[in-house]
Amino acid sequence: MSTSDSLPSSPSSSATASSYAFAEGALSVTGAVDTAGAELLEPGTTYRSSLPSVGKVRYRLELDGTSTVYVAATAVPPADAVVTATEGVRVSVQDSDGHSCSAADTATIGAGRSPRPLTAWGARVLPSNRSLCQGSGTYYVVVERVLRTESSPGVWGLELSPVREPRLRQAGSTSAPEAWDSATPSPPGGAATQLRGGAGFGSAAVLEQGVWRDDLRPGQTVFYKVPVGWGQQLYATADLSSSSDGGPSGSAFVPGAVNLALYNPVRGLVDTTSVSYNGSQKSGALAALPPVGYANRYAVSDRVSGMRFAGAYYLVVHLAARVGGEFGDGPLGLTLRVRVKGEATEGPGYAGQSEPSGIFQVGPPGQGADAGDGAAAGNGGGGAGAGMKLVAVGGIGAGTVVLVVLGVWTAVGRRRAAGV
Repeated sequence: MSTSDSLPSSPSSSATASSYAFAEGALSVTGAVDTAGAELLEPGTTYRSSLPSVGKVRYRLELDGTSTVYVAATAVPPADAVVTATEGVRVSVQDSDGHSCSAADTATIGAGRSPRPLTAWGARVLPSNRSLCQGSGTYYVVVERVLRTESSPGVWGLELSPVREPRLRQAGSTSAPEAWDSATPSPPGGAATQLRGGAGFGSAAVLEQGVWRDDLRPGQTVFYKVPVGWGQQLYATADLSSSSDGGPSGSAFVPGAVNLALYNPVRGLVDTTSVSYNGSQKSGALAALPPVGYANRYAVSDRVSGMRFAGAYYLVVHLAARVGGEFGDGPLGLTLRVRVKGEATEGPGYAGQSEPSGIFQVGPPGQGADAGDGAAAGNGGGGAGAGMKLVAVGGIGAGTVVLVVLGVWTAVGRRRAAGV
């Protein structure tokens, strides 16, 4: 990281182009400074709260002894906040003895040094090979800001989204898939369809496979969601148009100007990429991702383990406020190229309904929910195809896939015990 990247940044006036849209009907809840006063969060309900500059805030969970529960926290700095690249938000789930149930997750502002919504998640995962956080009872969600040494003080908005994932009816593999098709196909071409992105997770615009066009102002964050079924792979590319204003010197440059992030259905970060901007058109793409499968959760890589359930995957794009100071406040063209590869397969067979209901369900493009929470229990490892090994050879647009039929997956790594 360069010295300039670590310094605080003051956004241009265009940073107010968009503010975060909290979920409609979100319930207000106050974070407590200690566990004694922690208010209850119910899975399936979205909450609105606030996050102070200093100190931790705590919320309470009452959990059974069979389900996995995820809690995502989206922290929203004011549009005119002064922020640094390294500051952000940290989330963890703890038991009643103060033990962390999973590794704390931290989301940071990044090189763009632009105030934007930051989402981190915590979890109590079952089954687990750990002795901690196994039983029913009281647990706590702990949220705090981190590394805010040079940023402006002030309260940030906070959206909390707890989700319950039921256990499987029939236990499946506890090993991550050995291999999968990692070749990246060519992005979709053709004319783009105009679509306005949402201003929050709750208002995310639905995308299907194709080419989509939007306008993005400096300081703005837009949200989209793509239905991805069990066994399917998602590919996404974001193109930013050239600017008609080359800046005062003609050599303007904004590091980390465009941030493209992918979040899974419970708002856990799967992958992110950022692209610097100098006035010329730029493009950024997500790394190759595995087919959606239940057993992905046992992988060490967050990029693989995040693709653990079917549902709506969120594409979130932010244009740094500093772009406005260098290239003007006018909108820049944003083109999203989305490909969903493969046919959706049956789900892993949950023993009960998720909360919120249907969050792990998708249907064919343009239709409603299909195989979801209660899908047939034929394979406990999810829809990645537990009897096949897919190996990619080659590069973009020229990948050769070798298909080998296997009796079982061979383990090459197991998700760390403390991991999400």
